[in-house]
Amino acid sequence: MKNILLFGAGKSATSLIDYLLTNAPRQKWHLTVADHDLALIKSKIGKSYYATASDLDIKDQDARQQLIRDTDLVISLLPPPLHIFVAKDCIQYKKNLLTASYIDPEVKKLEKEINDAGILFLYEMGLDPGIDHMSAMKLIHSIEKKGGQIFSFKSYCGGLISPDHADNPWQYKVSWNARNIVLAGSSGAVYKEKGKVKEVAYDQLFDHSKTILIPGIGKLAYYPNRDSLTYMEAYELQDLATFMRATLRFPDFCEGWNALVKLGLTDDVKQFETNELTYNNWASQHVDVKDNATEENIAQFLGVSSKSKVIRQLKFLGLFNTEIINLGRQTNAGILQYLVENKLKMEPADKDMVVMVHELEFERRNMATRMHSYMIVQGEDNVHTAMAKTVGLPLGIMAKLLLQEKISLTGLHIPILPEIYNPVLKELEEFDISFEESFE
Repeated sequence: MKNILLFGAGKSATSLIDYLLTNAPRQKWHLTVADHDLALIKSKIGKSYYATASDLDIKDQDARQQLIRDTDLVISLLPPPLHIFVAKDCIQYKKNLLTASYIDPEVKKLEKEINDAGILFLYEMGLDPGIDHMSAMKLIHSIEKKGGQIFSFKSYCGGLISPDHADNPWQYKVSWNARNIVLAGSSGAVYKEKGKVKEVAYDQLFDHSKTILIPGIGKLAYYPNRDSLTYMEAYELQDLATFMRATLRFPDFCEGWNALVKLGLTDDVKQFETNELTYNNWASQHVDVKDNATEENIAQFLGVSSKSKVIRQLKFLGLFNTEIINLGRQTNAGILQYLVENKLKMEPADKDMVVMVHELEFERRNMATRMHSYMIVQGEDNVHTAMAKTVGLPLGIMAKLLLQEKISLTGLHIPILPEIYNPVLKELEEFDISFEESFE
């Protein structure tokens, strides 16, 4: 019997665990789920004969290494800064590692050791990054195989609340890690447009939001995502005039988040004591007032009307409350994360939605063509979400392919190779995760 070890039982793990346990009897494998929250693990694995719960402090080296030593394959859904603990142990014990997180500089330094160990580290194997890479590369390779020359590539993705459940002024609810939501875009963005490299600072990122029309949904706002240019080489599109990866949100969200950035409430550097600090005083720390700031004070600081949608959004989060925060030492981002998790949480019957769009412009036989490729996935409830489905299933399918020895790839990779994306995308279609294409 093969053994699979999964680190992390959070929001994105639900569909992955379901997939692995559904396949376990036929594939003859056993799943161990390790997390600091034993009750959370048990809620995900139930009473399955093919699963074991492991109450683990990830920094407990002895316990962590024993789990890794005794398994055949490791999957990590830990917060990104914690992957490195698992990665180094996987090298030591020569275990393949799958994760949905971005390749970070620390693991990049381990590339030679990964190669020397003859193992596979497959990063960015979730939704975005993950399905975006696989579906984009399938399109790119198909166009190039037919003799087409690509000159513009734009890719958009967003985890959103379904329009029927967007019942708050933010038009947003949390379907994945709230900390990632709070810190999204904090390093600014870089992309290429019409031959020019564009750099957008964080404090301007949401000012620059534009819109794209999604069939059946309407207009969604987008803002550039991280450093798009790093993927031009990976996609072998170094000479493109336009290359951008972007995040999708409902327009109201971008407008409200821009206000939070201007108020300085997303900073994650400076810590301070919150046990005697009110939400109102916290929210107005950069506003020139002697006492508690009013809605009018903050509206004036932001340059909006006190009756505007933005002020309603801030009020919905509780920024004008005079109650004590009482969260100990925190950063602004830490406090905001707490509010987002509690004020923008999904209710049991809420459904989320994942939207992905690729927009390619290319020329073939002297004919210019614009292609749109759309994917829209709907969640079932606040546990079986579209986000969990699209993050977890690619990992599960890849785990199966590896354990069946259908893929013999080694080294540090992201899923841009046909031997990865063809079988994974094909099986994803069985779960209604597929793309529709249109041409202009």
